[in-house]
Amino acid sequence: MALQVPEFEEAAFSAPMNKVVKCKTKFGWHLLQVLSEREGSVLQDIQPDELHAKMQDPNFLEEAQLVDVREPEEVAKASLPGFQVLPLRQFGSWGPEITTKLDTEKDTYVMCHHGMRSLQVAKWLQAQGFKRVFNLSGGIHEYAVKADPSIPTY
Repeated sequence: MALQVPEFEEAAFSAPMNKVVKCKTKFGWHLLQVLSEREGSVLQDIQPDELHAKMQDPNFLEEAQLVDVREPEEVAKASLPGFQVLPLRQFGSWGPEITTKLDTEKDTYVMCHHGMRSLQVAKWLQAQGFKRVFNLSGGIHEYAVKADPSIPTY
């Protein structure tokens, strides 16, 4: 469990770049210097109709990374074009080399059946340094219901 030290966090997040600042906590006095800031990453839901509209643009499939974390038997029932299948159950085989399989700089869209497994993977991708991650809200089920009725539901 991470230790919460509000005085230290306050000092660290309000300190000007490169300037040494001091702060006092229950642990004593501290000197700290912010040398660089990590660029914020984005994790957000994308609605089925928004993704459907993007997928109509042929360039979208070239520029984005699409990841389906459902199991192969689920993908066999219903799938979307351009999605790379990385089943969550097989995480041990693809997780360790995710940054060689996918580009952390590219927009990455993650999908599952109802949006819960993909949200877990999306948060994990963000923690691995992926800059822009989008979780398909409601998964392929909502996509089929709201955006493309030609996709079977199961």
